[in-house]
Amino acid sequence: MKTIYAFVFFTMIAAFPLAAEWETYELIDRLLGIQEPCAPVVHENSVIFTASSEMGKVGIAFAHEKFANVYWFKQLMVSQDRLAPVFLPGQKYPDPYKDSGILFYVYQVPEEFLEVEYRLVVNGLWTIDPLNSQYKKDPVSGLNFSTVSIQPRPSKSNPLKGLPNGLIFTFNAPAGETVTVAGDFNGWDPFMYELKEYPAGVYSITLPLPPGKHQYVFFHRGRRFADPHNPNRVYAKDGSAASLIVVP
Repeated sequence: MKTIYAFVFFTMIAAFPLAAEWETYELIDRLLGIQEPCAPVVHENSVIFTASSEMGKVGIAFAHEKFANVYWFKQLMVSQDRLAPVFLPGQKYPDPYKDSGILFYVYQVPEEFLEVEYRLVVNGLWTIDPLNSQYKKDPVSGLNFSTVSIQPRPSKSNPLKGLPNGLIFTFNAPAGETVTVAGDFNGWDPFMYELKEYPAGVYSITLPLPPGKHQYVFFHRGRRFADPHNPNRVYAKDGSAASLIVVP
Protein backbone atom coordinates (compact mmCIF):
# COMPACT_ATOMS: atom_id res chain seq x y z
CA MET A 1 0.00 0.00 0.00
CA LYS A 2 1.31 3.38 -0.92
CA THR A 3 2.04 5.60 2.07
CA ILE A 4 0.81 9.16 1.76
CA TYR A 5 2.82 11.83 3.55
CA ALA A 6 0.88 14.98 4.32
CA PHE A 7 2.87 18.10 5.06
CA VAL A 8 1.12 21.09 6.53
CA PHE A 9 3.18 24.25 6.77
CA PHE A 10 2.38 26.92 9.29
CA THR A 11 4.34 30.17 9.17
CA MET A 12 5.34 31.80 12.42
CA ILE A 13 7.45 34.75 13.53
CA ALA A 14 10.46 33.82 15.60
CA ALA A 15 11.00 36.09 18.60
CA PHE A 16 7.74 37.98 18.06
CA PRO A 17 7.15 40.14 21.15
CA LEU A 18 3.89 39.22 22.85
CA ALA A 19 2.79 42.82 22.76
CA ALA A 20 4.85 44.55 20.13
CA GLU A 21 3.72 48.10 19.61
CA TRP A 22 3.39 47.60 15.85
CA GLU A 23 1.67 44.25 16.01
CA THR A 24 -1.77 44.07 14.38
CA TYR A 25 -3.33 41.15 12.56
CA GLU A 26 -3.37 43.06 9.28
CA LEU A 27 0.35 43.81 9.53
CA ILE A 28 1.24 40.26 10.55
CA ASP A 29 -0.78 38.87 7.65
CA ARG A 30 1.01 41.25 5.29
CA LEU A 31 4.38 40.12 6.62
CA LEU A 32 3.48 36.44 6.37
CA GLY A 33 2.39 37.02 2.77
CA ILE A 34 5.95 37.94 1.73
CA GLN A 35 7.37 34.88 -0.05
CA GLU A 36 10.91 36.13 -0.64
CA PRO A 37 13.12 39.11 0.24
CA CYS A 38 11.89 42.17 -1.63
CA ALA A 39 11.86 45.96 -1.75
CA PRO A 40 10.39 47.67 1.35
CA VAL A 41 6.67 47.12 1.75
CA VAL A 42 4.57 50.01 3.06
CA HIS A 43 1.55 48.93 5.11
CA GLU A 44 -0.53 51.75 6.56
CA ASN A 45 1.85 53.53 8.97
CA SER A 46 4.58 50.86 8.91
CA VAL A 47 7.34 49.75 6.56
CA ILE A 48 8.45 46.12 6.33
CA PHE A 49 12.13 45.78 5.42
CA THR A 50 13.40 42.36 4.32
CA ALA A 51 16.72 40.75 3.46
CA SER A 52 17.97 37.29 2.59
CA SER A 53 19.04 35.24 5.59
CA GLU A 54 22.10 34.27 3.55
CA MET A 55 23.37 37.84 4.04
CA GLY A 56 24.21 37.07 7.68
CA LYS A 57 23.68 39.74 10.34
CA VAL A 58 21.66 42.66 8.97
CA GLY A 59 20.75 45.90 10.71
CA ILE A 60 19.12 49.16 9.68
CA ALA A 61 19.73 52.78 10.71
CA PHE A 62 17.75 55.93 9.84
CA ALA A 63 18.85 59.34 8.64
CA HIS A 64 16.48 61.21 10.97
CA GLU A 65 18.36 59.57 13.86
CA LYS A 66 21.66 60.54 12.19
CA PHE A 67 22.34 56.80 11.77
CA ALA A 68 23.17 56.66 15.48
CA ASN A 69 21.00 53.62 16.27
CA VAL A 70 21.14 50.24 14.54
CA TYR A 71 18.05 48.00 14.67
CA TRP A 72 18.70 44.34 13.89
CA PHE A 73 16.58 42.23 11.59
CA LYS A 74 14.82 39.12 12.95
CA GLN A 75 14.57 35.75 11.26
CA LEU A 76 11.30 34.54 9.78
CA MET A 77 10.99 30.83 10.55
CA VAL A 78 8.69 28.14 9.14
CA SER A 79 7.09 25.64 11.51
CA GLN A 80 6.45 22.21 9.99
CA ASP A 81 3.60 20.09 11.38
CA ARG A 82 4.26 16.62 9.98
CA LEU A 83 1.16 14.44 10.17
CA ALA A 84 3.04 11.33 9.00
CA PRO A 85 5.00 9.14 9.36
CA VAL A 86 4.83 7.93 12.98
CA PHE A 87 8.22 7.99 14.72
CA LEU A 88 9.13 5.05 16.94
CA PRO A 89 10.83 5.37 20.34
CA GLY A 90 14.53 6.03 19.92
CA GLN A 91 14.16 7.65 16.52
CA LYS A 92 15.29 11.24 16.18
CA TYR A 93 12.42 13.59 15.40
CA PRO A 94 13.38 16.17 12.76
CA ASP A 95 13.79 19.82 13.66
CA PRO A 96 10.24 21.30 13.61
CA TYR A 97 11.48 24.66 12.33
CA LYS A 98 13.39 25.78 9.29
CA ASP A 99 14.67 29.07 7.94
CA SER A 100 12.24 30.72 5.51
CA GLY A 101 15.14 32.53 3.90
CA ILE A 102 13.84 35.92 5.04
CA LEU A 103 15.12 38.39 7.61
CA PHE A 104 12.79 41.26 8.51
CA TYR A 105 12.44 44.49 10.42
CA VAL A 106 9.21 46.47 10.85
CA TYR A 107 9.45 50.22 11.33
CA GLN A 108 6.50 52.32 12.53
CA VAL A 109 6.67 55.59 10.62
CA PRO A 110 5.98 58.84 12.50
CA GLU A 111 2.81 60.51 11.24
CA GLU A 112 4.58 63.57 9.82
CA PHE A 113 7.03 61.54 7.69
CA LEU A 114 6.45 61.33 3.93
CA GLU A 115 9.80 59.65 3.29
CA VAL A 116 12.08 57.29 5.21
CA GLU A 117 15.82 57.53 4.56
CA TYR A 118 18.00 54.66 5.76
CA ARG A 119 21.13 52.55 5.31
CA LEU A 120 21.77 48.90 6.07
CA VAL A 121 24.59 47.35 8.09
CA VAL A 122 25.47 43.94 6.68
CA ASN A 123 28.04 41.96 8.66
CA GLY A 124 29.51 45.21 9.96
CA LEU A 125 29.62 47.01 6.61
CA TRP A 126 27.41 50.00 5.72
CA THR A 127 25.52 49.80 2.43
CA ILE A 128 22.37 50.87 0.64
CA ASP A 129 19.50 48.38 0.42
CA PRO A 130 20.28 46.09 -2.56
CA LEU A 131 16.56 45.29 -2.94
CA ASN A 132 15.49 48.95 -3.12
CA SER A 133 16.16 50.88 -6.34
CA GLN A 134 15.29 54.21 -4.70
CA TYR A 135 18.27 56.05 -3.19
CA LYS A 136 19.76 59.51 -2.71
CA LYS A 137 23.20 61.00 -2.16
CA ASP A 138 23.88 63.02 0.95
CA PRO A 139 25.33 66.34 -0.29
CA VAL A 140 27.38 66.75 2.89
CA SER A 141 28.97 63.32 3.29
CA GLY A 142 28.66 62.17 -0.30
CA LEU A 143 27.24 58.84 0.90
CA ASN A 144 24.27 57.15 -0.72
CA PHE A 145 21.26 56.12 1.35
CA SER A 146 18.08 54.28 0.45
CA THR A 147 14.65 55.93 0.56
CA VAL A 148 11.02 54.84 0.90
CA SER A 149 8.17 57.18 -0.03
CA ILE A 150 5.15 57.27 2.28
CA GLN A 151 1.75 58.39 1.07
CA PRO A 152 0.02 61.09 3.16
CA ARG A 153 -2.13 59.40 5.75
CA PRO A 154 -5.46 60.73 7.03
CA SER A 155 -5.41 61.49 10.71
CA LYS A 156 -7.23 58.93 12.82
CA SER A 157 -9.28 59.80 15.83
CA ASN A 158 -8.32 58.04 19.03
CA PRO A 159 -10.78 55.15 19.59
CA LEU A 160 -10.47 55.76 23.34
CA LYS A 161 -13.28 58.29 23.44
CA GLY A 162 -14.17 60.11 26.60
CA LEU A 163 -17.77 59.56 27.65
CA PRO A 164 -19.71 60.63 30.72
CA ASN A 165 -19.92 57.00 31.83
CA GLY A 166 -16.53 55.70 30.74
CA LEU A 167 -14.21 54.94 27.82
CA ILE A 168 -14.71 52.95 24.62
CA PHE A 169 -12.03 50.32 23.96
CA THR A 170 -11.79 49.12 20.34
CA PHE A 171 -9.88 46.23 18.77
CA ASN A 172 -9.79 44.83 15.21
CA ALA A 173 -9.68 41.05 14.66
CA PRO A 174 -11.14 38.41 12.33
CA ALA A 175 -14.94 38.17 12.52
CA GLY A 176 -16.68 35.76 14.85
CA GLU A 177 -14.04 35.49 17.55
CA THR A 178 -13.58 36.42 21.21
CA VAL A 179 -11.70 39.52 22.36
CA THR A 180 -11.37 40.72 25.96
CA VAL A 181 -9.70 43.67 27.66
CA ALA A 182 -7.95 43.63 31.03
CA GLY A 183 -5.95 46.10 33.08
CA ASP A 184 -5.16 47.44 36.49
CA PHE A 185 -8.83 48.37 36.78
CA ASN A 186 -9.91 44.68 37.00
CA GLY A 187 -6.84 42.97 38.44
CA TRP A 188 -5.70 41.98 34.92
CA ASP A 189 -8.48 39.40 34.69
CA PRO A 190 -8.48 38.28 31.00
CA PHE A 191 -12.04 36.90 31.17
CA MET A 192 -14.08 39.60 32.91
CA TYR A 193 -14.69 42.10 30.09
CA GLU A 194 -15.55 40.67 26.66
CA LEU A 195 -15.84 43.08 23.74
CA LYS A 196 -18.91 42.99 21.49
CA GLU A 197 -18.48 42.66 17.73
CA TYR A 198 -20.14 45.30 15.55
CA PRO A 199 -19.65 45.71 12.67
CA ALA A 200 -17.90 42.51 11.57
CA GLY A 201 -14.28 42.45 12.67
CA VAL A 202 -14.59 45.46 14.98
CA TYR A 203 -14.85 44.73 18.71
CA SER A 204 -15.61 47.33 21.38
CA ILE A 205 -16.71 47.80 24.94
CA THR A 206 -17.47 50.81 27.17
CA LEU A 207 -16.01 50.68 30.69
CA PRO A 208 -16.39 53.18 33.52
CA LEU A 209 -12.93 54.15 34.77
CA PRO A 210 -12.09 56.50 37.64
CA PRO A 211 -9.79 59.49 37.04
CA GLY A 212 -6.08 58.72 36.89
CA LYS A 213 -3.62 56.60 34.92
CA HIS A 214 -4.68 53.14 33.79
CA GLN A 215 -2.77 50.33 32.08
CA TYR A 216 -4.49 47.76 29.89
CA VAL A 217 -4.05 45.10 27.18
CA PHE A 218 -6.34 43.14 24.88
CA PHE A 219 -6.52 39.33 24.86
CA HIS A 220 -7.24 37.37 21.71
CA ARG A 221 -6.54 33.70 20.95
CA GLY A 222 -4.67 33.39 24.23
CA ARG A 223 -2.25 36.20 23.44
CA ARG A 224 -1.99 39.71 24.84
CA PHE A 225 -1.82 42.81 22.66
CA ALA A 226 -1.12 46.43 23.42
CA ASP A 227 -3.64 48.79 21.83
CA PRO A 228 -2.40 49.50 18.26
CA HIS A 229 -4.50 52.71 18.26
CA ASN A 230 -2.91 54.09 21.41
CA PRO A 231 0.78 55.09 21.12
CA ASN A 232 1.29 55.43 24.89
CA ARG A 233 3.13 52.38 26.27
CA VAL A 234 4.62 51.08 29.49
CA TYR A 235 7.01 48.13 29.57
CA ALA A 236 7.59 45.38 32.10
CA LYS A 237 11.04 43.99 32.94
CA ASP A 238 10.48 41.08 30.56
CA GLY A 239 9.90 43.52 27.69
CA SER A 240 6.15 42.98 27.41
CA ALA A 241 4.11 46.11 26.70
CA ALA A 242 0.83 47.49 28.02
CA SER A 243 -1.10 50.53 26.85
CA LEU A 244 -1.47 53.58 29.08
CA ILE A 245 -4.47 55.91 29.22
CA VAL A 246 -5.04 58.92 31.47
CA VAL A 247 -8.61 59.64 32.52
CA PRO A 248 -9.03 63.31 33.52
